[in-house]
Amino acid sequence: MPMTDDGVPVHIIGAGPGGLATAAALHERGISTVVLEKSASVAASWRAHYDRLRLHTTRRWSALPGLPIPRSYGRWVARDDFVRYLESYAEHHGIEVATGVEVDSVERSGTDWVLHANGGRRLSTPAVVVATGYNHTARMPSWPGREEYEGVLLHASRYRNAKPYAGKDVLVVGAGNTGAEIAADLAQGGASRVRLAVRTVPHIVRRSTLGWPAQANGILCRRLPTRLVDGLAARMAKMAVPDLSARGLPRPDTGLYTRARQGAIPVQDVGLIAAVQKGSVEPVAAVESFDGAKIQLADGTSVAPDVVIAATGYVRGLEDLVGGLGVLDDAGRPLVHGGRTHPEAPGLYFIGYTNPLSGMLRELSLDAQRIGKAIARATARRA
Repeated sequence: MPMTDDGVPVHIIGAGPGGLATAAALHERGISTVVLEKSASVAASWRAHYDRLRLHTTRRWSALPGLPIPRSYGRWVARDDFVRYLESYAEHHGIEVATGVEVDSVERSGTDWVLHANGGRRLSTPAVVVATGYNHTARMPSWPGREEYEGVLLHASRYRNAKPYAGKDVLVVGAGNTGAEIAADLAQGGASRVRLAVRTVPHIVRRSTLGWPAQANGILCRRLPTRLVDGLAARMAKMAVPDLSARGLPRPDTGLYTRARQGAIPVQDVGLIAAVQKGSVEPVAAVESFDGAKIQLADGTSVAPDVVIAATGYVRGLEDLVGGLGVLDDAGRPLVHGGRTHPEAPGLYFIGYTNPLSGMLRELSLDAQRIGKAIARATARRA
């Protein structure tokens, strides 16, 4: 397979969906790659997700370029099946993955890039694709008194299933998709009491309605005016989602698309609505602080759970890798992604750092093709 014009493969950091899709797109254009993965296998972050996880996007719109997801995996693909798909994807496209290679930093050296990796490695390449993942580093808020908490506190990234929490009083903090699903899982799995601490009331949507997936709405609405989508979404919510105000979960007072543009995607219902209706999941106010065995909430009340699971999200974790290059915004997110590069960093690409309503996997598949085209054009110009 041809390499770049100087015989050096494009280096891709991260063997998740974004990295593998980009490698396949480059291979399609005759450009060799090497994917650097710090873990022992592809799809490391997906292997670590909780057991009941299924994709919230359809099988059709979750497939990466060049290989459909098998129909036998169903419409909503389970975690283990998606891991198997990524393994088969790497094999199908003949992608070279160098495992156990952790890149510490990336720097410019003339017209090339140098990757500093573990073991003293210095890897030189004309183009770099950063695909280390949207959910890279667990974010745990620095609540006052947290260090002295007398119960069990863990981040949702360490949650696997409800078995260890049977018979226990559990507080889940954070009402995003992860927190909502873990709370429902705990309620079904035998926890004695499950509360869900909510700081900002989420928009809740049905994963599908009469066979029509919520993702399709996200794709159709991407280029419509925010106000129009907010209005349409509000009307659909009133028809499809019951009013849970009496149970402590009122309807949001800001629009769905307005929130999405701020980075807060809606919660797809996979059991939360029924659990709240039955009272097996109890919404409560946001966590303010820890006080010994108690948790102080924003409404002045307190609770004393056995376990606190913080579904408080992730950060991109890119500062050490590329923070000195001027390519990140104040929140640590890439200023450009897909086929574009920053003017100060030509040849440095980012993929998988957006979370749109239309589906992360769908969009990173499109971005992989854009990156493939951009690097092919750059290679042709150098030649």
